[in-house]
Amino acid sequence: MDMFLVMVVIFVVGYIAIALEHPLKIDKAASALFIGTATWVAYIFGAFDIFTSGASTAWNEYFAAHPDANTLEGMRHFIVDDQIIEHLGEISEILFFLLGAMTIVEITDQHEGFKVITDRIKTTHKVKLLWIISFITFFLSAVLDNLTTTIVMVALLRKLIEDKKTRWFYASMVILAANAGGAWSPIGDVTTIMLWIGGQITTLKIITGVFLPSIVCMVVPLALLSFTMKGTVIRPVVDENKKSITTHFERNLMLTLGVGGLLFVPVFKTITHLPPYMGMLLSLAIIWIITEILHLKKPKEQKISVTAILTKVDVPTVLFFLGILSAVAALQSAGQLSVLAQSLNDTFGDVYLIGGAIGVLSAVVDNVPLVAGAVGMYPIADPGATGYLSNFVQDGVFWEYIAYTAGTGGSMLIIGSAAGVAAMGLEKIDFIWYLKHISWLALLGYLAGIGVYILQHQLIG
Repeated sequence: MDMFLVMVVIFVVGYIAIALEHPLKIDKAASALFIGTATWVAYIFGAFDIFTSGASTAWNEYFAAHPDANTLEGMRHFIVDDQIIEHLGEISEILFFLLGAMTIVEITDQHEGFKVITDRIKTTHKVKLLWIISFITFFLSAVLDNLTTTIVMVALLRKLIEDKKTRWFYASMVILAANAGGAWSPIGDVTTIMLWIGGQITTLKIITGVFLPSIVCMVVPLALLSFTMKGTVIRPVVDENKKSITTHFERNLMLTLGVGGLLFVPVFKTITHLPPYMGMLLSLAIIWIITEILHLKKPKEQKISVTAILTKVDVPTVLFFLGILSAVAALQSAGQLSVLAQSLNDTFGDVYLIGGAIGVLSAVVDNVPLVAGAVGMYPIADPGATGYLSNFVQDGVFWEYIAYTAGTGGSMLIIGSAAGVAAMGLEKIDFIWYLKHISWLALLGYLAGIGVYILQHQLIG
C-alpha cells in the first residue's frame, strides 16, 4: 500500500483518537506519541516510492545538492540524520521553551506572586470578569507570546474561579484572546515571528494592518458569550488562618521576577539573535538562583525548592506537544503539506480564499508548517510588482492576511494552536466540550475579523 497515503491515514486516525479521548479513555498524550512515531515509521518504509514520486520538496532540494544520495541507504540517511535531526531541533526549541515558561509560572505561583494580581481583581460578576481576563490576555500575548500568556492566565484563573466547568469557559476565552492578541504583534505568535524574521512583514505595518481585525475576532465571541453568562463566580476558599510561608516582599519580588523574566525573552532574542528558548532558560536559571538564595536560611518546612516544583510540571502536556509536532514534521518532510498548499493554490487562486483556507486548516494542522509552506510556495515579490503579484510584496495583503488567519484560525479547535494545547493540558479541557461550546464562537469571530480586514483594505487600498 502507498506509504504516502498511509501516513495521512495514521495522522487522521490518531487525530480522531485525540478528539475522542474521553469516550475512548485513552490519554491524548499516548495517541499523540503514537502518531508522532508511526508516521515516521511509515515514512522510512515508503521512502523510495515517496522520493521517486517527487512530492517531497525537502528530498528534492537535498538530492540536488547530493546527487549520489539516490540509493535506499542514502534516502534512509537523509531521513534519520538530516530530517529527524532538523525537525527535532525545531520541536525541542518549543518544548524547552514550554518547560521553562511552565516552571517560571509555577515558581511565581508557589511564592503566591499571582495573589498580588488576583487580590486587585475584586469582581466576581461573571461577564465583567470575562471581559477583564480577555483584555489582559489580548494585550499580554502581544508582548509575550500566546503560549506563555496562556500558561500565566490559566494560573491566574485557578485563583479566581472554583468551579471547573466555569473555568473552562474562561480558559477557552483565554485561548481566543491569546491567539487574537498574538496575530497583530511581530513577536506575539510563532508564525508572525517567522514572517517578521523572513522579511515578509514589518513591525509598524503588521500592527496597523491587523490590530482592528484581531480585536474584532476577540470581541465578537466575548459579546455573544456575555448574553448567556449569568450570575457570579465562586472563588476558591482560602484558609485565612493558614500562615503564609512567603512575605509581602517575596510575593512582589517573585511576581516581578516571573513576569520580568518572561518579558525578557523577546528582548534577549532581539539582542543576541539566539532562539527564544535560550532566553527562557536563562530567565529560569536566574530566578532559580535567586529562589535558592532567598530560602537559604529558612527552616526546612518554610523552604520552597525549585527541584520540588519541577516534579509538578505537567509532563503529559509536553509529550503531547512532542507527538503532535513530530507527526506534522513527518507530513511536512514527506511532502503531504506541500501537496495540500499547491492544491489550495490551484483550487482557489485568490489571496483571500487561500488565506482563509489556511486559517481553517490551521485549526487541524499546526499553523507553523502551514505558514512555512506558504512562505516556501510564494517568494516575496519585487517592490514594484503589479496585479496579482503585488499581494506578495513585503507588507503585501497576503502576508498580513495569513498572519491574521493562521494566528486566529487555530482557535476553532482546541488542538489547533499552542495556546489551546497548553490550556487543554493544564485544565484537562475536553475536546468535544470545546467543539460544542466554543468552536462556533471562534468561527464567528474569525469570519468577522476577515470581514473587517477586507473592508479595511478596500477602503485604504
